[in-house]
Amino acid sequence: MNKLLFAAFFCLSALAARAEIVTIGNAELARLAARGVPVIDVRTEKEWKETGVIPGSRLITYFDENGKSNPPQWLEKFKAVAAPGQPVILVCRSGRRSAAATQFLAEQAGYKTVYNVGQGINGWVAEGRAVVAPPLR
Repeated sequence: MNKLLFAAFFCLSALAARAEIVTIGNAELARLAARGVPVIDVRTEKEWKETGVIPGSRLITYFDENGKSNPPQWLEKFKAVAAPGQPVILVCRSGRRSAAATQFLAEQAGYKTVYNVGQGINGWVAEGRAVVAPPLR
C-alpha cells in the first residue's frame, strides 16, 4: 500500500512539475494570440463593457462581482475553449485574478502551459492597443 501511495504521489508531483506558468507582457500576448493561442478574459461582464476586450478573446468570468469563484464550474466552460494539452493566455484587469486562475489551471486542472498577462487589460489599453466591444450576451 505504501508503494502505491508513493507512486501516486510521485506521478502527481511530476505532472505538477511539468506545468508552466509564464507571466507575459503585451508584445508577447499579441505574438502568441496571432499564432492562435486562445486568449481568455476572466473579468466580469461589467468590466468587459467598461474597457472593451482584446479582439478575439473569449470571455469566461473566474471571480464574480462579489469576489467568489467556482473553479470546477468555470473549468467546464474553459475546457470548451482550450484542452489541457493546449497553451492558453489569461487576462484580467491588472493580472492578479488571472494569476489565480492560471495557478488553478496549472496545479489542479492539468494544463501544461498557461500564460498570465502581467499588467492585464489596463496595461494593454495604456499602450494604446486595440480593444473591441464585448459580444452581446
